[in-house]
Amino acid sequence: MTSILISALSQGMLWAIMAIGIHITYRILNISDLTSESAFALGGAVVATAIVLGIDPILATVLATISGGLAGFVTGFLHTKLHIPSLLAGILSMTGLYSVNLRIMGKANIPLNMSDTILTKLSDLLGMARDRDAAILLGVIVAVIVIVLLIWFFNTEFGFSIVATGSNDQMIRANGVNSDLTIMAGLMLSNALIALSGALVSQYNGYADVGQGIGAIVVGLASVIIGEVIFKNKNFFITLVGIVFGSIIYRLIVALVINLDFISANDMRLFTAIIVAIAISLTTFKKPRKVKSHD
Repeated sequence: MTSILISALSQGMLWAIMAIGIHITYRILNISDLTSESAFALGGAVVATAIVLGIDPILATVLATISGGLAGFVTGFLHTKLHIPSLLAGILSMTGLYSVNLRIMGKANIPLNMSDTILTKLSDLLGMARDRDAAILLGVIVAVIVIVLLIWFFNTEFGFSIVATGSNDQMIRANGVNSDLTIMAGLMLSNALIALSGALVSQYNGYADVGQGIGAIVVGLASVIIGEVIFKNKNFFITLVGIVFGSIIYRLIVALVINLDFISANDMRLFTAIIVAIAISLTTFKKPRKVKSHD
């Protein structure tokens, strides 16, 4: 049980960054952005290729984060400048990025077992015996930094404009704000965080795979919605903390379920879809309103 808990904590903390990125598009911008599927893999592809080429893993992770921001820019450009619906723009970016990821990696999979990563450096620096312990510490550090920066950013005038754009695009345009710019900024920020998560997860797994982002948006939504169900608070800080705990809880549920005899690894995507469906129904279910009688 202790091993399962440590595994859930280590993976949950790293995947939580991706869930926070999805929260920005799904809840703040009110956009269903499928770019995340390939942006997650893009982060892994860039960081793995850079590390194998001898680039410092910290710098490689920064490059991966930037690459995710560029992917978000492409989706934003397709949506705001070419007037392609956001869902279709995300699908186009996701499809194109698959080939881009293969180009970056040169093959479908890059192992990192023999290379130095942020986790191995952190383990050596602090004398930790296992990468999972380092992953928990790294996840906490990155999550705290991300949450603090996001709280600061969304309390700026431009951050408020992004939130307002998701709430009412027409109103924000009427007030003289360039909503195209705020949408693109939100998509870039979201996918930068998703690529960052992909880079960290790849270093934790010890490899980068071109297909590792498949189903990422469903995992992220599961974490977001579980956090919302448990932490019923509209405060932005509590919401972000709730997403982190939602990611950990999701990973814990997955770890427990996969140990059941009648569940195989092939069933996990179906199981995830069921979790998301149940969680969404819990957040949207409302008691029937009483019809007032008119005398």
